[in-house]
Amino acid sequence: MRGISVSAGENTVMFARPELDAILRTYGRLVASGDCKDYAIDGLSDRAVFSIFRRTSEFPLYRIEKTPANAKKQGAWKLLAPGGTILKRGRELEPLLRFFDKKRFQIVG
Repeated sequence: MRGISVSAGENTVMFARPELDAILRTYGRLVASGDCKDYAIDGLSDRAVFSIFRRTSEFPLYRIEKTPANAKKQGAWKLLAPGGTILKRGRELEPLLRFFDKKRFQIVG
């Protein structure tokens, strides 16, 4: 696994423990179903990113981003597709993670 990548500094945005727990629960379901096998966590100065990979050597299938500066605008949370297309955005994480429910979610390829 790629593990955790955190830049040194006081101004790094990261996921809170409950947020990371919810994301990892969803990721665990995707691993159990065979849809993905790897992840990466990046803490940047303006956002935190959880990237989901099908294989270690590939580009991320999905990215879950937390951008606190957008909290009052479109919401702090975004779910992005490989090309950067925003699939879903919102003010709360749980509705965003429902995208991965088996009824609606399927990896093609």
